[in-house]
Amino acid sequence: MLKSQPFYARQGTVSDFAERALAQLNQIILGKDNQIRLCLACLLARGHLLIEDIPGVGKTTLAHALARSLGLSYQRIQFTSDILPADIVGVSIYERESSEFQFHRGPIFSQLILADEVNRATPKAQSALLEAMEENQVTADGHTYELPEPFFVVATQNPTYQIGTFPLPESQLDRFLMRIELGYPGSSLERELLVGTDRRELMATFAPAIDVQELRDLQAEVTKVHVSEALLDYVQAIVEFTRQSQAFESGLSPRAAVALLRSAQGWALLHAHTGVLPEDVQAVTPSVVSHRLQPREESGPRSPREIGEYVLESVPIP
Repeated sequence: MLKSQPFYARQGTVSDFAERALAQLNQIILGKDNQIRLCLACLLARGHLLIEDIPGVGKTTLAHALARSLGLSYQRIQFTSDILPADIVGVSIYERESSEFQFHRGPIFSQLILADEVNRATPKAQSALLEAMEENQVTADGHTYELPEPFFVVATQNPTYQIGTFPLPESQLDRFLMRIELGYPGSSLERELLVGTDRRELMATFAPAIDVQELRDLQAEVTKVHVSEALLDYVQAIVEFTRQSQAFESGLSPRAAVALLRSAQGWALLHAHTGVLPEDVQAVTPSVVSHRLQPREESGPRSPREIGEYVLESVPIP
C-alpha cells in the first residue's frame, strides 16, 4: 500500500500517476500542460478549482476528462438564473408508504462536481455550494449529510462582462483554492482539433490513471511534504507584501496563506520533489492569489497573470 511506505520511497508512484494522467489529459485539452498540472495539484491539495474563460475553449471538457482520468464519479450541474438550492443539494419528499419524508439526494453527492457557468445563478443558488466546499457536507431540513471522499468542485465562470452573469462574492471566491484560464489554442493545435478524433469519443477510451484509494493516499501526503523555515519565510513575505501594498484594496488572509502553502505542496508532490522549492511557490502563486486580490488602481495589474507577476517580482526569495 502507498501509505505503508515513506514519501521518498514512493516518488516513482507519484511520477507514474502524473505521467499517465498528463498523457491522457493533454490529448483532450491541447497545448495547456501547465493549466492541467495546476488542476492536478489543486486536486491533490484537496482544493476546489475555478476556471474562468469565454465559452467554447474547453472548460467543461477538461472537467469531464479529469473525472474520467482519475476514476471519479461525476455530475454536471448547469447553473441558470432559475436554479434553486434544492436542485443542487436535494429535496425531502413525503413517502405515503412509510408516512414520513425521505431525503432524495441531489447531484452534489458525487466525487467530482462540474458547476457549469456558476456565475449565471443567483447568489442564493451559489450559496448552496459554500457548505459543501468548506465542510464536505450539506445540510437539508435540519439533517447533515456527508459528501463522498474525495470531493472536488470544478466551477466554470464566464467573464463578468457577458450578459446574464452575477459576480461571485468574495466569500465564495475564497473557497476556490485556484483560479485558472485556458485561452485559445495555437493555430497548429486548433488544426489538430479540426481534423482529429472527436474529443469526447477519445475520452471514452480512457482508463483511470489511478484508483480512488491511491488518490486519497496521495492527498494525505500533501501536508507531509517538507517545508523549510526559509520557504515559510518566503510564503509569509508574499502574504505580507499584499497587505502592505498600495496596489490592492486588501491583502491576503490567513486562509489564503494556507492555500498558497498547500498548493505549493501539491505542486511539489505532483513533481515528486522531496520538499517544497521556491519554484513550486512561484508556479502556483498566480492561480492562488489573483482571485483573492482586488486591484486598487485601473492602471495597476489587472489580469491573473499580471497580478501574479507583480507579486512575485516584488518579493525576493529569502
